[in-house]
Amino acid sequence: MAAWEEICGQRTGEQVFRLRHPSGLTILVNPKPGYRSSYAVFAARYGSIDTAFRTDGGAQETVVPAGIAHYLEHKLFESEDGDAFSRYAKTGASANAFTSFDRTAYLFSCTERFSESLEILLDFVQHPYFTEETVRKEQGIIGQEIRMCEDNPGRRVLFNLLGALYKNHPVRIDIAGTVESIAQITPELLYGCYRAFYNLNNMALAVSGGVTPEEVLAAADRLLKPADGRRVERAVADEPAEAAQARVECRMPVASPLFYLGFKDHLPDGRCRTAEELAAADVLLEILAGQASPLYARLMEQGLINPSFGAEYFEGPGYAAWLFGGESADPDAVAEAVHAEIERLRREGISPADFEAARNALYGRLVAALNSVESCGDILIGDVFYGREPFALVDAAAALSPRAVERMLRENLQRPQAALSVVFPAEKPAE
Repeated sequence: MAAWEEICGQRTGEQVFRLRHPSGLTILVNPKPGYRSSYAVFAARYGSIDTAFRTDGGAQETVVPAGIAHYLEHKLFESEDGDAFSRYAKTGASANAFTSFDRTAYLFSCTERFSESLEILLDFVQHPYFTEETVRKEQGIIGQEIRMCEDNPGRRVLFNLLGALYKNHPVRIDIAGTVESIAQITPELLYGCYRAFYNLNNMALAVSGGVTPEEVLAAADRLLKPADGRRVERAVADEPAEAAQARVECRMPVASPLFYLGFKDHLPDGRCRTAEELAAADVLLEILAGQASPLYARLMEQGLINPSFGAEYFEGPGYAAWLFGGESADPDAVAEAVHAEIERLRREGISPADFEAARNALYGRLVAALNSVESCGDILIGDVFYGREPFALVDAAAALSPRAVERMLRENLQRPQAALSVVFPAEKPAE
């Protein structure tokens, strides 16, 4: 019988129990005594970027239409007897799901009847049901969703940026796919992708809140059977280090221009950043463009940005980018100011005071996130899929050295890696 491995945060004391279940599923439980709420997320290492893959180490590559992972997420809630939401209604749980670039997750939160809701989650995700009729019906629904996304300026400015940064990697394609790509989806394709990626060896379950490892294990033992040894490998895109193009723009009905300045972070062979590298990236962004940074203060004083301005590090297997975005009457001036600040920091170095303030700010945000059962569950799934230890980023932030941040600055954020995406207000028709 498999035994729980207990992991405690070095500084926070946050407790996580980890188990490789006999079924092949990785299970993580983060008990929070005294909490009334609980959260569970059951996820597959399968997202929109998985449009080409190999199974069982075979030489033959399978290529599927863009948007199929998201499509499968929608369809998995259905069964011959109804849908999973009606089952959750009886337990009082709030359920949802999402598809990202690299994962599909099914989740619920509740304050009572946790075990019953967990059994619903483990049950419906393991029992796909697709027919020609239901697949055709969903094509219309998701086609409408895609058109709505195309009309969303915030989404358009982001995906235009990704299309400018990436030449070949499927991260450049919208998660929902296109109307043309989803029209190619059939029940046979859905079942094929389900069998390839929804193998329990390729999945993880994370639970956080007022639960015990024993409760979770009891439900897993009842609902999970050993998965076969099927293995799936993502295709690795041949992606250059430089951005595919330096600029992209369009016009949409917005009150003020929206922009994203992105710097491609070249991660060859599909790897992800380590916890230390990720902490260094986040601290560097805080120093560069956080609300306490000189750059932020100058841009606000000049009226070039408003509180919508922010920066983040966007990552996944084989792709990552540094993003600076918001609203501005002059996006080009903001982009040049960001480039200039990067060069200034390279010349002058990062002051010890700025480093400490940024590191403390990151550490404080990470510790505060541990109070949310939803944040904890989602972080744990990401740590599993990205090959990091549970809550490793918290300890990495606390132990981070200035040298790691300086190295990150020296090796990244170069102009050839940069692209600017702008959505300008639509031109008024001539009177």
